[in-house]
Amino acid sequence: MSSPPENYSPSERSRLEKEKFVLIITVFMAGLCSIIYELLISTTSSYFLGDSVKQFSLTIGIYLAAMGVGSFLSRVFQKDLLKHFIAVEILLGFVGGISVPLLYLVYLYAFSQHLLFNIYALFLISIIGILTGLEIPLLARIMKKYYPLEVNLSNVLGLDYLGGLAATLLFPFFLLPFLGLFKASLVFGLINVGLGLLNLWYFSDRMNLSAKKVLGISIVVVGSLFALVLGTSNYLLKAWGDGLYKDPIVFFEQTNYQQIALTQGGNNTRLYINGAIQFSSLDEYRYHESLIHIPLGLHAAPETVLVLGGGEALAVRELLKHKSLKKVVVVDIDPAIFQLARENRHMKKMCDDSLSDPRVETVATDAFVYLQSNENKFDIIIGDLPDPATESVARLYSKEFFRLVQNRLKPNGIFCTQATGTYHSNRAFWCIHETLKASGFKEIAPYHAYVPSFGDWGFIAASNVPLRREQLELRTETSFLEAEILQKLFYFPKDLRLDQMAINTLDQPILLDFYLEDFRRFQRFKN
Repeated sequence: MSSPPENYSPSERSRLEKEKFVLIITVFMAGLCSIIYELLISTTSSYFLGDSVKQFSLTIGIYLAAMGVGSFLSRVFQKDLLKHFIAVEILLGFVGGISVPLLYLVYLYAFSQHLLFNIYALFLISIIGILTGLEIPLLARIMKKYYPLEVNLSNVLGLDYLGGLAATLLFPFFLLPFLGLFKASLVFGLINVGLGLLNLWYFSDRMNLSAKKVLGISIVVVGSLFALVLGTSNYLLKAWGDGLYKDPIVFFEQTNYQQIALTQGGNNTRLYINGAIQFSSLDEYRYHESLIHIPLGLHAAPETVLVLGGGEALAVRELLKHKSLKKVVVVDIDPAIFQLARENRHMKKMCDDSLSDPRVETVATDAFVYLQSNENKFDIIIGDLPDPATESVARLYSKEFFRLVQNRLKPNGIFCTQATGTYHSNRAFWCIHETLKASGFKEIAPYHAYVPSFGDWGFIAASNVPLRREQLELRTETSFLEAEILQKLFYFPKDLRLDQMAINTLDQPILLDFYLEDFRRFQRFKN
């Protein structure tokens, strides 16, 4: 950064150096805050609606276009630039700070209206983009007294971009895991308002009394509101969760990867990931028995099992009923899920403390990465992964992923994955089926079981050796499965059968579209 012109007196130069420092901090923090708001809104939208590529793409596109509009509108302001800049900071802090709490509120009362939620989120990001677009030209014009034009523009834009870099580093490594979306929004709203206060205090001699009063009162009102909401945020989040979920929340955590909520009502414990139910303790045994005991009953003598997902250890509980097993490896991306299964009294009881068994090894990493980097081969591989509601999960049902699975199976090994609902997500189920066939498995065996919390649920077993379903037998005690129904699980009524579905690949994750379209269609039907 260059120094102020030489024709200033020493006292003027000292004053200008201090002003310059204040404005440098302002430019940097303004760039940081605006990018944080963009990340907060797009992440919140992807949590609630899925399809993170679409949510981030729309948010970035609308944000940049709105910045252009804001830059264009900045020419309207010809006088009192500092006053207008401070007003922009206060308004930006207010809109950005309140954005996530408002989105939570909209989702609570209009969660089935995905279009309405999307429109509201994009409206917020449009306002934030316009205000951000006003910031940079106003700051550049304010700072023109300190630098020549070419230096001034490079300084403002450079500092703004550096602030954006800081935001992208802060968001995933600090804000999301330690503050969460709700609190981070309020904190950065306060920071934005604080920028307005800093500039109002430092440049107060350049504004008239009435302007200072209006701006000062605005800062106090917005700052007090945010401080109040932030101070009661734990209560508000609990009230929001209690309104969103059927039962009171007994555990809640925002991790680097997801939002985890455990609820308890009577004798029913439910686990939610990003607002989507993962299981109900009243009937989860139907799901986990079907996922585990069918493939193990099809294998002659399984000894080693790899579980992809399933860090809550309910599948592991079922696996450990087979005394012949010597090794069970569980791979889940989020270590917080393992911690929940080990330490939470509700989960520990449900999974029979199965992660404490010496035969069980837990690995906190991405399933795709594990299959690429680990050379061990297994008799059975279980896909107990979430539904493909986001790109990051849909890739775990891709042709490329299933080929990696094949590489980690022993010659007579069996892979079995949950495959979403056969009725409510019919196209997604058969897409997974066709993708398994396209990945090279020689034998595919789809089956389904009724789980009251989810409806008719689908599973698919796959192998490179014949799966002798007629010889399928149960080798342990169960609460749901019995010999009389085993063969019936493999029969699909004609209204559930689909042929010639597209396959899911990393390059074209068509499964995500199928799943989300069906999910939203039945949400509208329910409401």
